[in-house]
Amino acid sequence: MIQSINHLALLPLYAAAGTAVLVLLVDLTAGRRSAIFGTAAAGSLITAVVALYSSGESTFCTGALCSWSGGEASTVIVILFSLLTLGVLGLSTRTPAPPGEFCFLLVCSMAGGVVVAYAGDLVTLIVGLETLTLPLYVLTGLRRTIAGAASAVTFFLVSVVSTAIALLGAGLIYAATGALHLAALDPHSGLTSGSAPVAGPLLPLAAVGAALLVIGFAFKIAAVPLHAWAPATYDGAPLPVAAYLSTASKLGGVVALAAIVSRLDTGPLIPILAVLTMTVGNLVALRQTRMVRLLAWSSVAQAGYILAPLSAGVHGVEAALAYATFFVVLEFIAFAVIVALLPPDAHGGDIASYRGAGRRSPWPAALFVLALSGLAGLPPGLAGLFAKVTIVDTLIDHGWGWLAGVVAVNAVIALAYYVRTAAILYAPAPGLAVADLRLPKLPIRWPVAATLIGATALAVVLGFFPQLVYDAVGMVTMSTL
Repeated sequence: MIQSINHLALLPLYAAAGTAVLVLLVDLTAGRRSAIFGTAAAGSLITAVVALYSSGESTFCTGALCSWSGGEASTVIVILFSLLTLGVLGLSTRTPAPPGEFCFLLVCSMAGGVVVAYAGDLVTLIVGLETLTLPLYVLTGLRRTIAGAASAVTFFLVSVVSTAIALLGAGLIYAATGALHLAALDPHSGLTSGSAPVAGPLLPLAAVGAALLVIGFAFKIAAVPLHAWAPATYDGAPLPVAAYLSTASKLGGVVALAAIVSRLDTGPLIPILAVLTMTVGNLVALRQTRMVRLLAWSSVAQAGYILAPLSAGVHGVEAALAYATFFVVLEFIAFAVIVALLPPDAHGGDIASYRGAGRRSPWPAALFVLALSGLAGLPPGLAGLFAKVTIVDTLIDHGWGWLAGVVAVNAVIALAYYVRTAAILYAPAPGLAVADLRLPKLPIRWPVAATLIGATALAVVLGFFPQLVYDAVGMVTMSTL
């Protein structure tokens, strides 16, 4: 029997959903862009604050099993989603899209992230992921161009397929075990039915269900084979939306995968996906000529690095979550620099058009190099360096040395396009034809500058004090056991 509802546990969701409603009301009454964005930004901060206040609270419980399960893990994840939403709002203040609709959809997506953070069963987890993703279909098409419409449709169709696969997986697990709560899935023996491990003819059914869940959730992090949507979608979407897609959406997928892998034995599926994803992402990125597509294929490769430690099951969850945290900060900085260098309604442009940008806009270009070096795992991007070292160390410690070698080889391959892109920023124009392609020097708007400085400060702090991340994800890992 379900116990009485604990509204204190639901405060973060109330804050996120209430902010979305309030944004619409402000749009109808005041109608000023500054008031709308200010309301959404304040609501994002309030969501993080109430998550801290309600930490450890749960509700919708049947005995010891809760569908809304709070703890340190949920608090950390909600704060990350709130900060990412706040950052995207800072990048979007001059976006040509209608401000009311834009902020409403973005905050609704953040509400989906809150649900993912607190999900205690498979149904709530899938609903949270869909709530996180659904508003992004519309946000992707806000540029109202053929490319924007095509990217939105591509994103929608692939997402529908992945959701169907995940739901089928959840259904098979329920048919085999009679359980949907994550806490009812034993983290040691793999799958349970009641108090006894699943055995006999039901075991293959449950194993197939676990594999389908992994494949469905892999879409959210753009892992092979459900990766083809990412380059077209990122390139066709408004730049701030692309930043959110490559960070918050990927974070939701990582959290969902960690919840599954820490409890279910998925066999060789995870290492296969990891190898394919990092290799395909890096090899295709070598041939990219457009900046956003380069970052998109780079993020595909980064998804492979995130998947790699999950091959070790629950022992690799901490490394995967730490890497995901470092990645979203560095990826956000890269997109923020592009937004700072371009007009509000521009697309990412060709890589060649960034030639000499470091000479005209020195500090944004320097921050871009910081982000690229971190994504490559090189100094001065210390956050990315620590993340890759953690992954390799985890794989070696748990008997996955060959996979650690694949990660190292792919990291070397990635250096080619990261170094090439960084060099172009400081390369002189060889002639008039190329000089005409260069980006004009534009004044950086203060919300974009503040967002970029804040994200960079966070990356520097995490680079010098990575233990802050390891301690936080350590709490997440302990709460999943």
